[in-house]
Formats: sequence, structure tokens, C-alpha cells
Amino acid sequence: MLPPGLYEQVINNALTRELAELPEACKAVAPIDRAEASQVLAQYLADVVQKGLDNLLDNGGDITSQVELANRIIELIQNSTKEADFAALGVDRRAEQLLALLRERDPHLASGKTAADLERPETSIARSSLFTGAVHEPQMYTELKKEIASSDRIDMLVSFIKWSGLRLLMDELREFTQNGGELRIITTSYMGATDVKAIEELRALPNTRIKVSYDTRRTRLHAKTYVFYRDSGFTTAHVGSSNPSNAAISSGLEWNVKVTRRDMPETISKIAATFESYWNSREFEYYSEDQRERLARALKAEKYFDANCASAYTLDITPYSYQQEILDKLEAERAVRGHMRNLVVAATGTGKTVISALDYKRFRRQNPGKPCRLLFVAHREEILRQSLYTFRAVLKDANFGELFVGRERPESIDYLFMSIQTFNSQDFASKTEADYYDYIVVDEFHHAAAPTYQKLLTYYQPSILLGLTATPERMDGKSILPWFGNRIAAEIRLPEAIDRKLLCPFQYFGVTDTIDLDGLKWSAGGYDKGELSRVYTLSGAAANRRADLVVQSLLKYVTDLDEVKGLGFCVSVEHAEFMRRYFNSHGIPSIFLTGKSSDEERRTAKGKLTGGEIRFIFVVDIYNEGVDIPEVNTVLFLRPTESLTVFLQQLGRGLRLAEDKECLTVLDFIGQANKRYNFEEKFAALLSNTERSVAREIRDGFVSAPKGCYIQLEKLAARYILENIRASYGSTAGLVARASEFTDDSGLKLTLANFLGYYHLDARALYKFASFSRICARAGTREDFNEPLEETMTKAFAKLSVIDSRHWIDFLLKLLPQLDDTDFGALPPVERRMLQMFYVTVWGETAEDWASDKVLDRLYALSDSPVMLGELIELLRYRYEQIDFIDEPVELGFDCPLDLHCTYTRDQILSALDFAKPSTVREGVKWLPEKELDVFFVTLNKSDKDYSPTTMYNDYSISESLFHWQSQSTTAADSPTGQRYIHHRERGSRVLLFVREYKTDRLTGGAEAYTFLGSANYVRHEGSRPMNIIWQLDRPIPAKFLKKTNKLAAG
Repeated sequence: MLPPGLYEQVINNALTRELAELPEACKAVAPIDRAEASQVLAQYLADVVQKGLDNLLDNGGDITSQVELANRIIELIQNSTKEADFAALGVDRRAEQLLALLRERDPHLASGKTAADLERPETSIARSSLFTGAVHEPQMYTELKKEIASSDRIDMLVSFIKWSGLRLLMDELREFTQNGGELRIITTSYMGATDVKAIEELRALPNTRIKVSYDTRRTRLHAKTYVFYRDSGFTTAHVGSSNPSNAAISSGLEWNVKVTRRDMPETISKIAATFESYWNSREFEYYSEDQRERLARALKAEKYFDANCASAYTLDITPYSYQQEILDKLEAERAVRGHMRNLVVAATGTGKTVISALDYKRFRRQNPGKPCRLLFVAHREEILRQSLYTFRAVLKDANFGELFVGRERPESIDYLFMSIQTFNSQDFASKTEADYYDYIVVDEFHHAAAPTYQKLLTYYQPSILLGLTATPERMDGKSILPWFGNRIAAEIRLPEAIDRKLLCPFQYFGVTDTIDLDGLKWSAGGYDKGELSRVYTLSGAAANRRADLVVQSLLKYVTDLDEVKGLGFCVSVEHAEFMRRYFNSHGIPSIFLTGKSSDEERRTAKGKLTGGEIRFIFVVDIYNEGVDIPEVNTVLFLRPTESLTVFLQQLGRGLRLAEDKECLTVLDFIGQANKRYNFEEKFAALLSNTERSVAREIRDGFVSAPKGCYIQLEKLAARYILENIRASYGSTAGLVARASEFTDDSGLKLTLANFLGYYHLDARALYKFASFSRICARAGTREDFNEPLEETMTKAFAKLSVIDSRHWIDFLLKLLPQLDDTDFGALPPVERRMLQMFYVTVWGETAEDWASDKVLDRLYALSDSPVMLGELIELLRYRYEQIDFIDEPVELGFDCPLDLHCTYTRDQILSALDFAKPSTVREGVKWLPEKELDVFFVTLNKSDKDYSPTTMYNDYSISESLFHWQSQSTTAADSPTGQRYIHHRERGSRVLLFVREYKTDRLTGGAEAYTFLGSANYVRHEGSRPMNIIWQLDRPIPAKFLKKTNKLAAG
């Protein structure tokens, strides 16, 4: 029976029977309005028809059968209406959609493009959708850029316009208007928020008209609407809360509805009519060149009444997801690999101390009844005071810990926050036993390479040592990584920190450089600094031309040069001095600093920059304490930076949050580079979505930039980068070249682990082309070989490149070296299942009999392939070292080898559950009656697109413990299957959830593997055919997976 409430439901036969049993007073019905009847009935029929079409698919049909059903419906309409026109509306049997048309003499054709090359929005232009700033949807500005490029006429209605937002769209607006597109804009001087430069830049565009309301006390315009008219009839509009500012269209928690004429024609008509009424209202006045001073005065007057307050970071003792992810990785380092000395890398301002306090809190919880003595060491008193406060807040103990710094003297040393200076001056090590402290934290660990830290680090033997730093790579060449087994335990990735508002967003502009670096000497993994310095400073006209390009690019991309507080990173003292001299001669006051500059010189420089006395500091080899100025809002990369770590440290200098700092402007000068220069890792580090290739990001306009950030490459710069990537990692030849140069570049032995680690490669990206052994053989770094299993094993390596089960890896590492001496049939059941998982991965079918000649011949052939077997063992060891979570067994009533939160292919999963024909399973659910298991194979994004609002919200996590799942469209709540789902606990069956993000692995092109989320219990459901069920997971989803499964999370 339907629940009580409000409806606008067409009454069907089933509802008629239900309503007949109700008294008249309990129901309100009304005839369908004749004027709306066609729309109401069409909407009802659309639901029925869609269910019917889904039913065809679920029952083994394909798109051909769906087209046939659609044509029978159209034929019925034709027969009923006797209108011959309906015959032309039958769906063509090829089942295609028209996506674009060009005129016969369209300029696109002259440039070699076709209709298929026309740019189009990520979201549909036929179906409405909602933007909420969620992490898995397109960013507002990227959609606006694509809407602009595909429109014939545009209307914009906004409260204010910021240059920081408009410049993200300016190239597209300029091209649109130059090609004859008509642009109309209505705005106001509200709150003094509009930038005069933004209005002036718009005024200079052809075919553009602007109207402004200067009387904001009467005209309180808060509407924000962007209307994109298309002559094809596919008009769209974005309506919501986003003005054209950087924060609003790229990072704010703004809601915007995209409305399309195809499914909401009345709304589009109302938008058009309302805009037209505003356009013709006297309250909005035409803006022209002579109105500039009036607008500036109005904005200044409005700003006088504005009161902004900077939002302050408040400590929350519950970890945020990014903190929990790091805590999980630290726990895995200790439990999986036994590494008790760990380094956490995170940019300044991202809450490293909070993470250490949360980790220590967990350590105390895991060691009840023990003192868990703590020593926290830093080099500055203010760091120690803030850290003590943080630990007290996290532990909820106002009396926890004491300071030992300056004049502070502790009563007890059990929980001590001490400066390194005090540690040495007090000869503290001589007064305590080496194992006195259980947990030691060293903040700003990059200082630890200095002699003052050596006694501390060599003397004490704590249960846990935790190092914290923003800058792991020191400029003096001394590495801190040997203290941690040459590994970094966990990092807060830059995009994550920006999405969490821990760092300010950036706008990155890749400027085409005038200097060609392709022929410069390259050795030991980088350009020769002397040669770089020469071409940047001593090459005469070329050096001056490049310096002029830097100045002109600043004027092009920066809102107001007088507001700039900038850093320029140079290759040498001579280069820094040259840039300082050139900038000063062009009216941009600047100075330079080097590693030899005194502390007083650095403090003076900081004061001059923040006070507006100078615009730029050009720096050499200063990335740590030397230039720490949160107010920096512009960064110039004036030299190529080979080290990813150094690049991120340099960028981090400008990402500190500061009052009135909207974003960081980054100008990177990109020329033709040596083919060994790694552009891929640099841009990958800036992107939120690590599954998409950089080449694809460049083509799509960097849609995976962090919220609030923008990356734009000038045309030639983009071409240089794409050519470099193709020559480096996009082919077998590129990988062979990398392998041949590896030892020279890295100074490391050429092994699979070293190769993947040094170049920041995913193993799947390598195995898409060839085995690592084959690449090395072609590079001449190992002897050639000939093994018949090579092709089979190379395909298997790609699938095994995501293996992350300790249990399974341990078994394989033990078994593989002794294949010839193993009685496979005598293995315990759980090991036979793990062997079956391996067998189906390599040979594509399960082994029916472990004693059969076919099975034994295959396994012994692997044993007789020493190169492939050796690479397999090396890959498994590498994958073991990559595990960053703690897996657990899942109790299923038998020895099941599938462990919680591990990743498996569909065939591996079904083989582990004793299903002998895994390749026959095509649907997303499988009932195994012998095991009493319902196995759900969930693909979060059903569409091949990155973003599809019509499918991506069927299956998703609501929280770390609740999962929304939609059944097949044929599953009714009262069917045997639906009842089994609802009553599985009473009937003794279990539900297992395996989840993946996409159908296709973005790196290999094959099927993506699934992550095992464990067993789940029914909570409730809505609907029938399909059922929408909420499941309670027995174990929470870890933070690293939650950001993929929770599609509703905002950035």
C-alpha cells in the first residue's frame, strides 16, 4: 500500500484497486488537466518504457531488442493517430545518436577537423543535472568553458565578476565572440566585489554588451545564471549560486542546476523571458568606455561597507579522512612490514602535528597499562607550544605533557616537548636510558641531517620514531631517508590538501618558453646547471628575449601587478641577479637571495615583500626556512626542476593560506625539453584523479585539477609536453630508452622496483607494452632470452599488478620457487583455492584436476621459464612493499582466501569461492547456493564517461559503514530473490560486496579489478523492480577507498 502524503501520480490499474479500498475522505483525486495531459502521460509512459527496456537487458536482450521495442511503440502511435509523419520517427536499427553537425564550408573542416572533434560539455545537453562541488563531478569552470565553445548565443546574469574567475573563461569567450557569437552580460557593483579589470576585458570583446546596476541598495541582484543558446535546439542554462570568481566556479560549496531545453523547456523559456525583462529595465545601464571611473567609484563605495573575516582553522579531535588515510598507512608500515621508524611528508599548514597526536593516541590505546612515554622534539619554541596544545586537545587531557625549552623547566620528563637546543645544552641523553621513551616525534625532520640531531637519533631506541617534514629533499644533498629505510611512509598529496582547504588553490599557466633545452647536456638525472645558467643569462639577445617573455606573461596573467608578492626560482646566482636587474629596469622592484644570504637579509627581504616595497624575490637553493612567506601569491618557475620533490617544495612556498589571498598564480615556462625530462610525474602530482593519464588531462582541459585550481597550457607548451610523454612512457621504445639510461639518471641498480619507484610509474602502465625483462633486453641491460610463456605471463603481470593481499602474496612467494617439488592436490583447501586464483589469472580457466597432464605441463613450464618466473617473484615482492592498509580475513564458514579490502579480478573472486566457470558470469550478481552466498559485483560508474548523473548514483557509499545498492531492474521486493536479500540473516545466507570504480581499467584497457568491502547486512529498502537497498557493512570502508565510493562527498 502506498504511504500517506502528497502525490501527482497517474492512476494505473494497480493503484485503482488500492484506492477502491479507501474511504473517499482519505483520498484526493482529480482529472488530468487537458492542457498538461500529453506531458503528464508522456512522463508516466517514459518511466514504464524505461523499465521495459531495462527488463529486456536484464533478460539477456541487447540494444537491438530495445530498438525493436521502441519501434513497435512508435508503430502503435502511428496506427492510432493515422499520421504518416510518425513513420519517420522510427529508430534506425544501427542505434546511434547524432552528436554534431558542421556546415559544408565550416572553418573546422579547412583545418582538418571533423564534426566529431567539436568540443562538448561533460554533462548531457539533453538532460538536466546538478553540480554540488562533489569530488567526482566535473568542475563548474571546465563545464562553462565547454558550454561556451559549443554555443551560438550566451546570456550571463551575475551579482559580480572577479578577474580570477573570468580569466579561466577568457580564451573561450574571446574565440566565441570573434567567431560571431553574441554575448550579453548583466551585473552589479554589489559589495564592491567586481574587478574593474574583468569588466574592461569583457568590454573589449567584439559582439559583447554589458549592463550594470550601480544602485545595489535597490537592486539586490543575487541571481547567478549562464544561458547557452544553441540553434540546434539543445539550449542549456546553469542556474545557482556561482558568480564568476575563482572560488565560486571551481572550489566553493556552490550548488548549480544545469537545465536543458530538451527536458525542461518551460524553465528555459522562463529564464529567457526573465533575462529579457531585466535587460530592458531602467535599473540596468549600458557599460561603455566612459563608464570606467563611475564603476570604480561605485565599487569603492560598496567595499567601504563590506566586513570580511578570515575563517580560522579549528582543531577537531576526530581525524578527517585525509588524516585517517595517513594513520592507516602508518599502521600498515608497522604491521605489514615491521617498519617502526616512519616519515610523514606534508606541506606546511596541513596539520602534521595533529596526525602525530592521533597516532600517539592510538599507540596508547594499543598499549594499555604501559607508560607510553613521549618525547616531542622541534627546533623552535612556538612549534613546541602549539604541539603541546594539539596533543592536549586530541588526548582531551589539559594536564598532559610539559615544555623543556628556554626558561621552561619540567617537573616530570615522561611526556616532554623539548627543543633540540635544550637537548644538547642539557646533555639530556646522558640522563636517560636509551629505551626510556616509547614514542619519539621529531618535527621538521629535514633538520635532522644536521650534527645537532645525531646524538638524539643514534642514542634512543623507542618503539616508534615518527618524523614530520614538509621538505624531505635538502639543498645540501644530505638525505634524511636513510633514517627510515629510504622510504616515505605517507604523504598528504597536494590536491588532497587543497581540496581540504589546508592550502590555497593555484592557477597554473604553462607558458611557451623561447629557449630550446633539447640539446643541453644531460647527466645524473638532470640538466647541467652551468649550461642552464649560461643560456638564461649569458646568451645575449636570447636571454633578454626570454626575460621579456617573463615580464609580458606577468602582465597577461596577473590581475594587478601592484598587488603581486612573488617568488622567482632561478638556476644560479647569476641567473637570479640577471632577473633582478631586468625586472628593476622594467619598473618591477625586485631583489634576489641565495643560500649564502644571512638571516638578517632574509628577514629584511620578507618585510619588503609583504610591505609592498618590492614585488619579487628571486631565489636560488632556498626552499626550507629561507623564504617562508605565507603572503606570496605569485610563483615563477624560471628553470626546469627535475626533482618532483623539489618542484612540490617550491610550489608549496606559495600555497600557504593568508588573509585576502584568493589563490596562487603560477607561471611555468615550458620549452622543448630533453626527452628524459619527466613532465608526466610533475603534472600527475597536481591532479586529484590519479587514474587518468596526463596526456588525456591535457586533451580534456585538466578536468581533474583540485577544487578551486586551474591548469592552462599554451598551445606550443602543451605540444612539447605531449611529445615528451609519448617519447618517454607512451610506447615500448620510450620505456626501453628509460631503461637504458636508468643507472646514469638515478645512480640505482636497474630493478623492477627501482624503475617503477624512480619514475613514479604504475606497473600496469609498463605491462601494457611488454614485460620488464623484455624492455631490459631491448635496452641492452640484460641478456636476450626466449621463453614460450612470455606473452602469456606478460598479460598475467598486468592483472597481478594490483595484487595487494599479504596472505596470497606470501603463499605465491613460498610456492613459486618449488613448483617442481609440490604435490598440488595435497595442498590444504585454502592454499588450493589460492593456487586456483593464480591459475585462472595466468591461463584464463580454472584447473579441474591438479593431477592432469594439461595443468601440470602449464605449471612446470612456468618453473622452466627462469626469466618470467624471476620477474613474477620480483613483481610480487614489489607489490607487497606497496601495501598501505591492513587486510583481515572474512569469516564465511569455510577457508576462504579472500581478505578484506584487498583487490581481485572477477575470475579470482569466483575461483576463490569454488565456482568453476567464472567466465560464464556476466551479470552483476551471483547466487552461490552451496556456499549460501550472494556475491555483488558493483561498478560505481556504469557509464564509460567519467561523470554520468543518470547512472552514478545507483550504487555508492553513504558513509564508511552504509552502502546504497540498486538491484537489477527485474528484482521485485516480493520475489524469491528480493526476499532472500531482505531476510538473509534469518535464512543463514551472507551478502558479499565487491566494488570497482569503472568497468574498464584506465591504464590497461582491460576489465578493472574489484575491492572486497566484506560482508553486509540488510538495513532497509525502497522501491521494487529495481529495489534500492541500504546495506550495513560489517567493517567500515577505509579512508583510501571511501573517497571513491562516496560520490556525494564535496571537495
